[in-house]
Amino acid sequence: MKFTRRSIMAFASSAVLAGTIGMSAAHAAEKQIVYLSAGLEAPFWRYVSKGVEDAAKEHGYKFVALDSRNNAQSQLQNAQDAIVKGATGIVLSPTDSSTAPAVLDLTARAGIPTSFAGIGTVSGEYTTFVTSDDEAGAYSVGQELAKAFKAKGWEAADIGLVQISQARQNGVKRTNGFVKAVTEAGHKIVARNEMQLYTADETFRYVQDMLTANPGLRGIFVQTDTPTLGAVRAIDAMRRSGDTLVVAFDGVPEFISLIEKGSIVASGMQQPYLMGKTAAESVIQKIEGGAPKKEVVLPILTATAADIQKLLPDIKQSVFAGEVK
Repeated sequence: MKFTRRSIMAFASSAVLAGTIGMSAAHAAEKQIVYLSAGLEAPFWRYVSKGVEDAAKEHGYKFVALDSRNNAQSQLQNAQDAIVKGATGIVLSPTDSSTAPAVLDLTARAGIPTSFAGIGTVSGEYTTFVTSDDEAGAYSVGQELAKAFKAKGWEAADIGLVQISQARQNGVKRTNGFVKAVTEAGHKIVARNEMQLYTADETFRYVQDMLTANPGLRGIFVQTDTPTLGAVRAIDAMRRSGDTLVVAFDGVPEFISLIEKGSIVASGMQQPYLMGKTAAESVIQKIEGGAPKKEVVLPILTATAADIQKLLPDIKQSVFAGEVK
């Protein structure tokens, strides 16, 4: 017999539903919010997870986080496990937008409200998509880099990009917003690499290669948090800190001092804790008979040396989930 993707999905869905029907009465009685994370090793998703957890506990729900480790098959298995074990609602941060429909197919068949946090979907039914204004945030970061170039007297500067997956809608928006800002200012993109591992070491290698291939590179935009540390390290290792500027997206606690001393010119910080909390609250609202908004767009906090201290109270909670005191 020849198996198609549709037949495999139908079989998986049937198996999940059978497991759901057969789950214990104890499981059925529990109210439980499950967070399916793209990869909890990344601080951003850890902060989202904390927001989901706090919202769940505030409303009297149990909380479970499952890590997909940036693997679509693990993500699908996690969704099946969550349904079989009695999830009442699900918050999903998919590995990318194209892998989300397979999860939505399962949760829709099981009748489980599902909201998105951070990364959306190309199709399927869901409760709420909580996102950030990625394009506007990246545009703001690009403007800050252009200002820094102008202050140094650098015209028509060459820039490199270290991108998150461009299969993610937010990745495309970050690229588009940033490129628009810097090209408007007369600068150009000469190098691009797309992350696979999302680690500082991976970006360290990317940036070393960019600087070697493009000796006149004046700026680098890294589209997410921890990998930016690798870019800063590579620039320092190649003694280019006075010649090549770094801008970033999102944030980890190390960013505070790096922004203050100028090692990072600017970072467009999403508010992951608030994102997770809002996504969980939308699911709970749906479970309890409400009608949550289909989309919630959170503002980006663009942090520079000039305003990092003013933004710090908000950043500590909504960005770093209270981990920074």
